[in-house]
Parts: sequence; C-alpha cells; structure tokens
Amino acid sequence: MRPTITARHCEISDALRERAISVLERLGALASRPMESTVVFDTDGIGLTAEIRLHVARGEILVARGDAVERRRP
Repeated sequence: MRPTITARHCEISDALRERAISVLERLGALASRPMESTVVFDTDGIGLTAEIRLHVARGEILVARGDAVERRRP
C-alpha cells in the first residue's frame, strides 16, 4: 500500500509528511487488507484540517478528521 499525502492551500514540512506516512503505516498494519491510504492537509485561512482515508477490503472506507485553529506567531 503506497500512501498519498496531499496539501491543499498550504505547505507542509518534511517532518509532518514523514509523521503522516508513519501513522498510515501503523493504521495499515491494523487494518484488514488495506488497499489505499490518503492524508489531506487543508487550510481555509483561519482553520487547519487533516483528514485520513483508509480504503480496506470489501469497499469499506475508514475516515478520520481533525480540525484546529491556526495560531499566528507575533
């Protein structure tokens, strides 16, 4: 299973990309016959969103989503 990492309207660091891949690999090890995995990072100017999609056998898609408010540094 090859993970896909996408950043929409933002840029992500290499460390965050590696962390996302690590999480997908751990989830894939727990899932029954994982077929595809995707992480999408997005921002709308104020909030940040991360969504994980794990496509497993029999067409089931598991989705996890997290939201946060971006804190700007002075």
